[in-house]
Amino acid sequence: MPIPEDVTGDEIDKDVRQELQSLPKTLAEDVAKNLVMVARLIDEEPERAYGYSRVALRLASRVAAVREAAGFAAYATQKYSEALAEFRAARRMTGTVDLWPMMADCERGLGRPEKALDMAGAPEVQKLDKAGQVEMRLVAAGARRDMDQLDAAIVTLQSPELASSSVQPWTARLRYAYADALLAVGRESEAREWFAKAVEADRDGSTDASDRLAELDGVEFVDALDEDEAEVPAEAAAEPAKADADTSESAGANDGDTESAATAEDDGDKD
Repeated sequence: MPIPEDVTGDEIDKDVRQELQSLPKTLAEDVAKNLVMVARLIDEEPERAYGYSRVALRLASRVAAVREAAGFAAYATQKYSEALAEFRAARRMTGTVDLWPMMADCERGLGRPEKALDMAGAPEVQKLDKAGQVEMRLVAAGARRDMDQLDAAIVTLQSPELASSSVQPWTARLRYAYADALLAVGRESEAREWFAKAVEADRDGSTDASDRLAELDGVEFVDALDEDEAEVPAEAAAEPAKADADTSESAGANDGDTESAATAEDDGDKD
């Protein structure tokens, strides 16, 4: 797959660069460039990101960072079985538990929420950092909802991290998930409160909490593009009508002047 000229491979994280030092220099550069493309495209164009991840995987399948990137790209394209396999491979290579929540969420994606819940209660969770533990809580709550255990999902999300007034990288998503869980059981006023709290914490717009809050407040959004498209046919219809009127007026002229009729016809054509 083509690599843009502005991509050098130096953009990758220093830890990943260190992993790639085990490869020949030219090969390491090629792998790095493909990993940069995965990171650049995964949010907006996940299918293309997936393509670059496959190239990197073909070049360096024994590098943990490559397996991890391939896992995230597969996950982004809902290829959960493939993502799970890549995450497991990366975990075997590194010996860390960082990908445990992602592996559990892949189990959800494969229709196995019970397995995800089992993983949420495993000893590996205690080895996760705070961000990882919050992520695991979100996955577990999602699994509860998959199983129609809506009240249990709410309880799962209730935690010191949710109650904290400090804003952390996970705060907006945690508050959003809690608001959404409350709304699912009809606790609308509480849901509104927590969507508002999610908006306060969502500094980079990672959720649509503001839209959800507006919906609860009865605000309707109108797509400006749709309005423009609706106006175009009306204007187009008006032009033929005007042309027909001009033609009729010319045809009814008492003197039957040929030049005037031709001029009117030309005007109709321009319209």
